[in-house]
Amino acid sequence: MNIRELQKIIYAEDEEDIRTVAQIALEDIGSYTVRYCLNGYEVLEAIKDFQPDLLLLDVMMPRMDGPSALRQIKQMPHMAEIPAIFMTAKIQPQEIKEYRDLGAIDVINKPFDPITLADDIRRMWDKYHG
Repeated sequence: MNIRELQKIIYAEDEEDIRTVAQIALEDIGSYTVRYCLNGYEVLEAIKDFQPDLLLLDVMMPRMDGPSALRQIKQMPHMAEIPAIFMTAKIQPQEIKEYRDLGAIDVINKPFDPITLADDIRRMWDKYHG
């Protein structure tokens, strides 16, 4: 089985400090190409021309949250199969099930470890494609 290489990520996070730490983790440590968005509406626009391999979505954002954005993406032709990972500080077993039911491949707990974030995402990607 030929696993597509993970290169391009759309990352939606409204908190600038978290976004900055993740930028270092994803770009400098993980060597990913990342498009940053502040909310779900920006994700819906960015996905059209950026064509990501993976969506990394904060659950709680202003204007449109991560789950709402993923629901809309799942309705888009040619975009519905893009895997998504949610990031949240509120991580309860029932919520994880709900996010997976929406189509998320996994959930990352915040605060995350910036040193291991890129590897954690790669592991989730490989498991999904395994």
